Amino acid sequence: MSEPASISTGIAKRYATAVFELAKEEKGLKTLESDIDALDAAIEGSADLRALITSPLYSREDQANAMTALAKKMKLSVIVTNTLALMASNRRLFTLPQLISALRDRIAEEKGEVTAEVVSAKALTKTQADKLAKTLKAQIGKTIKINATVDESLIGGLIVKVGSKMIDTSIASKLSALQNTMKEVG
Repeated sequence: MSEPASISTGIAKRYATAVFELAKEEKGLKTLESDIDALDAAIEGSADLRALITSPLYSREDQANAMTALAKKMKLSVIVTNTLALMASNRRLFTLPQLISALRDRIAEEKGEVTAEVVSAKALTKTQADKLAKTLKAQIGKTIKINATVDESLIGGLIVKVGSKMIDTSIASKLSALQNTMKEVG
């Protein structure tokens, strides 16, 4: 990991710990979870917001005012609103994506959940996702939250990552393995 990335992650984890503990004290973890989902969607969907949080050209005041207005418009909780304002005044908004990730990890840990990263050739149906979650829960023993993405280059099958374990049943990887086997033979 590069030094700036590790610094950003460290900063984000400290903010995440503080925000998580405050939300937990106030029994507001469910609200916190919906707030970070909304923030993540806003960052993902807006190039202007990504520019605001990463560009050094915006002043502290501009960032703080913009984040306060955004939080008010999105009806975010007081804890998240105050955290965004504090991060803006400390010039730490660039760590917001890492903060969201760290908070998701803390909330999942609190709930006893594990996130499974699932990549499939076609979008999973609700039934398929539920069946996969149920199967993984039987193997791991914890509630599984599926984070599904689509990669058509897989041709078919799935790649499932849970923690440090990975299961690759994609046709693309099987074809690659077959190609390597044929190279060894001939």
